[in-house]
Amino acid sequence: MNASGTHIDEPVTPAGRLFLQQDMLQVIHCIIRGTQPIDLAAVRSELADSVMIKHPRFCSLMVRDRHGREHWRKTEIDLDQHLIVLEEPVGEGGDEQAVNDYVADLSVSSPLSPEKPLWEIHVLRAHKCAVFRLHHALGDGVSLMSMLLAGCRQADRPDERPSIVSGVSKVNNGGGGGWGLGRVVSVAWWTVVFVVQMMLRTLWVRDRRTAVSGGEGVELWPRKLVTAKFRLDHMKAVKKAVPAATINDVLLGIVSSGLSRYLHIRSPKALPEGLQITGLAMVNLRTLPRLQDLPDLMRGNSGLRWGNKFGIVLLPVHYHPRGDDPLQHVKRAKKMIDRKKQSLEAHFSYRLLNFLIACFGAKAASWLNYRVICNTSFTLSNLVGPSEEIMLAGNRITYVRVTNTSLPHAITMHMMSYAGRAEMQILVAKDIIPDPEVLARCFEDALLEMKEAAGASRLHVQ
Repeated sequence: MNASGTHIDEPVTPAGRLFLQQDMLQVIHCIIRGTQPIDLAAVRSELADSVMIKHPRFCSLMVRDRHGREHWRKTEIDLDQHLIVLEEPVGEGGDEQAVNDYVADLSVSSPLSPEKPLWEIHVLRAHKCAVFRLHHALGDGVSLMSMLLAGCRQADRPDERPSIVSGVSKVNNGGGGGWGLGRVVSVAWWTVVFVVQMMLRTLWVRDRRTAVSGGEGVELWPRKLVTAKFRLDHMKAVKKAVPAATINDVLLGIVSSGLSRYLHIRSPKALPEGLQITGLAMVNLRTLPRLQDLPDLMRGNSGLRWGNKFGIVLLPVHYHPRGDDPLQHVKRAKKMIDRKKQSLEAHFSYRLLNFLIACFGAKAASWLNYRVICNTSFTLSNLVGPSEEIMLAGNRITYVRVTNTSLPHAITMHMMSYAGRAEMQILVAKDIIPDPEVLARCFEDALLEMKEAAGASRLHVQ
């Protein structure tokens, strides 16, 4: 606000401008289901008093000046424009299938209107469910989930806010420990190696085509959405069986094993053993790599700040449909991720994005990001959620799931943990992957086999 009391338009951040480009338009979908039918009056009251609609991003229109530069302009919020209430069932089958089908349709056919702030809430009363739709230009998953949880309370202790257990990872800062000569050389070496690989992916190197390959234009193809369900204690048991492993190592091991199983079903003799299948992962670059308390994010500290603060890294996995030890997938994943932790690949991608937008504009940066996606095979993300059950507007929440709108990838996977469970939303191009339920089962079976192998390993040691 200037001296005369009028609001001044605020420029959109470089990452926000990227997500406003046609090739990279992204909307985050957060699906929340309660135990009781949703009380609309309680939801309206909660929203009216929430910090969300007072946050500058959530009460601003995205406008462009005469030079085509994007800005945020403050406006008045009309809740009726942002609440879409559906009383009748939105599909056939059970609640989960109906809601997943509904979100899959939204992922390709329903962009957010620029005539209002870029968010809305779809209330599916017949399914006791709400779908929060939030434009990626407003912020990344850490920012937006922190905003959502600021309005929640613990189910068993209504006076307390949800607690988040840190999923600590050092992939974003060159690993841990002191900066001796050996570590400096290691960080420099792996940074160069992975940056060169990233640049080659941008230019011409691409994965061999398989039954899960996407490509240019696939983001416009019809989608299906399914859920793979894991128990966190199973993932932790596998983690303990592989020395110094993390939950992210286990997750990537599950993806590696599950994709190998699925590709072996779809094309058992077509692919060579060890074939590389490359994914992309989003890496949070904030000082604390987890969901944050909302006041911390809104103070503007550069290490924690609100917005889109993440880099991308390549995640190569390999086709190994058969093997005596299911834990080998986790061990290979850990070895690769450990090398990523010794590099500044994620920081480089983040800085490169800002440089490209500053020097060549958001369209050039969007084109390069689009190329990287077209030349790889899948997207993977993992977000640590509340460790206990929560309430929102007085309604106990049974699950919280997250996914994005479609990308040129034929398969995108977003996992979020909640109250001892981890559920992964798998969004696929259904003309390429017509049986995503089989793919989800491949991931679930992979974890169960790993858990059994971990138990056998412990017995052998004893």
